[in-house]
Formats: sequence, C-alpha cells, structure tokens
Amino acid sequence: MRTLALSAAFVIVVVSPAIAQSMPDIPDMQDMGHSAHLRPPPPPSPAGTQPQRQTPPAREAAPAQQSSETVAPPGDTQSMGHGAMDHATMLDATAEESVGNEPAPVPPADHPADAFFDPATMQAARDQLRREHGGTLTSRVMLNLAEYQPRDGEDGYRWEGEARYGGDIHRFVLRTEGEGGVDTGLEAAELQALYSRAVTPYFDLQVGIRQDFEPTPQRTYATVGFEGLAPYWFDVQGALFLSGHGDVLGRAEGTYDLRLMQRLILQPRAEMNLAAQDIPEIGIGSGVSNLELGVRLRYEIRRNFAPYVGISYDEKFGDTADFARAAGEDPSRASLVFGLRAWF
Repeated sequence: MRTLALSAAFVIVVVSPAIAQSMPDIPDMQDMGHSAHLRPPPPPSPAGTQPQRQTPPAREAAPAQQSSETVAPPGDTQSMGHGAMDHATMLDATAEESVGNEPAPVPPADHPADAFFDPATMQAARDQLRREHGGTLTSRVMLNLAEYQPRDGEDGYRWEGEARYGGDIHRFVLRTEGEGGVDTGLEAAELQALYSRAVTPYFDLQVGIRQDFEPTPQRTYATVGFEGLAPYWFDVQGALFLSGHGDVLGRAEGTYDLRLMQRLILQPRAEMNLAAQDIPEIGIGSGVSNLELGVRLRYEIRRNFAPYVGISYDEKFGDTADFARAAGEDPSRASLVFGLRAWF
C-alpha cells in the first residue's frame, strides 16, 4: 500500500510541469501556486515574447447621425447636458387633460334597431332604460314620530310624518306634525304641501304653503326651506314661513342616527322655533320661542318598523314663556316618550 502511494505522488510531480507548459496562452497560469503569495512579482516580459491574440476584424459601422451635442468621455457625468432637456414638455405630455364643459350631444333621432324590430317595442325599451337611469318615479310614506308622553296627569301625544312622490330631482312632499293632550285635546296641528327640487347631491330646496289648523285662529303661510344630509351624517331641515298677516316664523331641526348595533339605534334630536315679532293671538313671542331636545332609542324589528323609547324636554323662552304662564301652562316640561317609527 505504501509503495502504491509513493508511485502516485511521483507521477503527479513529474506530470504537473508538463501540463503547465502546455497552456502558455492562459495568463498567470504559472503564478496560480500558493507560493506566489510569498515571492515578489516576476519582472515584465519583453515585448513580443508572448503571442498576440488575433482579433477578428470588426464590421464597418453605419455612419452615426450628426448631433449638435458634444459626446462626453466615459465617466464624465457633469458634461452630459441635462440642461438641454425640456422637462416642461415631458410634464405636459403626461399631464391629465382637463374635462371639457361642452353641452351633451343631441340624442340620436335615428335608431338602427327599428329596421329589424318593431319600432313601438324598441321605443318602449328605450323609455324603460331612461326610467331605470334617473327617470324612475317612487313614493314613500314616513312616520318619523308617533308617540305617547306620560306627564303627571297631563299625558300628551305627538306625531310627525311625511309622504313624498317623485324622481331623483323633482318631488312633491306632504308634511304634517302636531301635538295635544289626552284631556285638553288638540293643541297644535299643521300641514305643508311642498315642491322639492334637488340642488346638490345632498340637499333639496323646498317651496310651498303651510296651513295651521291649531291653535286658532287658523293661519296660512308661504314656505321656503331646505332639507338634506349634512357632513358627518346629520339630517337637517330649515324653513321660513310668511303668513298672510305679515308674520315671519322660522324653524330649524336636526337628527343623528347613532347605530349601536345592526338594529339598535340611538337618535338625538333638536328642534328650534323662532319668530320675528310677537303674535299674542297664538301665544308666540319674538326671538327664540322654544327649544325641544330629545333622545330616542329604537329597535328595528324590521327596517320599516321600529318601536322606540326616549326622553323629551321642551323649554319656552322670552315672551313665549310669559304667554304660557298667563295661560296657566308650565313654560318647561320633560317627559318620557313611547312611540313607533315606520315607513312604507
């Protein structure tokens, strides 16, 4: 075994110089030994002693287009001429084109489908398409408040609701509200007939008339107001009323639906009434006549049927409070409320 190992080592020592001499074209092949790390580099060989590699002749390049810009040497980035680039043109090319304000084109009067199908049938289909894309007429009856108010032997009731019919832009609205006592009877009742037009995606302008049936004497008012959805999902309404006697009244109200659960909703509510002058016949004084604050918790058994319970507080101010005291009424009152909110 020892003899075999010595024989193999002898063969390797003899053959290695021959292999190195047979590859003269590979540079530094002789210097690949680890001994090169310990000795100084060899002196440069005289010119012409190593064979030169034959480089194939390059093809004749096509003549380059003449350019007014100076070609910078390799590595020279300061003379590349970035100042010649028109960055404004580049921005204009990628900028989004502004939307025009030209009027919409006239709807086509000719309908090629009429040549293959019954024109009356195709006209009915086009009319249906227009209705489905903004021309649909809908109706709704909404009962916002229908409640009973127990108050120490002076139990009362109150209602507020509306019915509307129309499309996305134009609507006809009937609105009513009122209140009374179980023992004293009807105290206030009104009916409004309004034309409502959408002026923004979230607000409607409303004009019409208001008829008061109680308190007496009855009065009729011209009405102008608004209704809509304010930022942060506040439902707001406001209106001015001008009577045939020159009386000017105002009203503002707002609600907010705080959804505690999918079907459990807490609704704070505020309503304020104002008057430009004293109207002793109906017990209203100038300025802020009254402010009503309340909160109601409703549970939607169905989306269109929700009983509720809550608290309501009503306060009269100024001359309105004086008129109430003179009539033997309390200018402020608070009560529990039990009611129903429904629509169809």
